[in-house]
Amino acid sequence: MRTTERLVLRPFRESDLEPWAELNADLDVTQYIGGPLSREESDRIAAAVNALYAAEGIGFLAVERRADGAFLGACGLTREQWYPEELHLGWRLAREYWGHGYATEAAASWLDYAFTEAGLTRVIAMTDTPNVRSIAVMRRLGMSFDHEAVLEEDGVPFDATIYALKAEEWRR
Repeated sequence: MRTTERLVLRPFRESDLEPWAELNADLDVTQYIGGPLSREESDRIAAAVNALYAAEGIGFLAVERRADGAFLGACGLTREQWYPEELHLGWRLAREYWGHGYATEAAASWLDYAFTEAGLTRVIAMTDTPNVRSIAVMRRLGMSFDHEAVLEEDGVPFDATIYALKAEEWRR
């Protein structure tokens, strides 16, 4: 578990599964991740997140607002199929929580962990190229454009933009 000024980043709880599924069924939220997910897929992701966190101390943890316990979404460090040798920083919040700085705050906490506790030298973040909101978060975190690539998920190619941040840049 990690905490920030306004947030708690923690493993998923049973009570998170319904709002997590609702978030993953929202067309606006899932526009750049291949579209809506079923309840079963959402539950499977939450279980996998908890298993990865238990095993390695990383994962796409649930994000809870400290003030009232509201479930906002998820954020964390994961390994992705396209760049398995690097840790990938990602976030996904319910639409009603966009624009409040929660993604940036949660992601910054994970960068702090990556560069101070885990001793990583570099972290990447990627999104579909048209996802300007996520690119804006990457820039607010101090990440820099690294490259573009055509990646494939479930046989479907997509244009991806990859940003990166090195430990020495984070410390500055």
